[in-house]
Amino acid sequence: MAKYSTGDSSGGGDGDTCELCGAASDRLRMANVAGAELEVCPDCAPHDDAQKTTSGSSGDGSSRDSGERKRNAARNTAKTSNWDGDTSHWEEGGTNYDDDQLPYLVKDYGKTLTDARQDAGLQRDELADELDTDEADIIAVEQGRAARAGIGGGLIAKLEDRLDVQLSEG
Repeated sequence: MAKYSTGDSSGGGDGDTCELCGAASDRLRMANVAGAELEVCPDCAPHDDAQKTTSGSSGDGSSRDSGERKRNAARNTAKTSNWDGDTSHWEEGGTNYDDDQLPYLVKDYGKTLTDARQDAGLQRDELADELDTDEADIIAVEQGRAARAGIGGGLIAKLEDRLDVQLSEG
């Protein structure tokens, strides 16, 4: 069992066990793991932050790894949402924020909309057809991406009226 300690004041033993996995080893070395200096065995050595790839970052690997994780998360969200990734309708038409400002939205507005739509027995495409909007816009609101997707206040108002739900503050 892993000790996850940063010293051997309470770990017992004579200092010949890996501080990450607890394995006994006579080939321990110091490693920086998630900001902690630990004595690790050869099996745990790959967890050393200094050994990870740092190209394209400030030297600690975090910005590259974080950016890659964000891109992967976005791809996975798009795959599971039935959204085809086509943003051309937003780019072509756009939203005129002077005429159709997005109001402040309540916390968890996406979940609120999803629950209300499902309670009404509607599929996304049915709701989109009924409101004369793109299904991708409904998906964006349900996923909590209304601001990033350029959704206007008009659609939010239509959704609130149709599903008798409050998505905006005030």
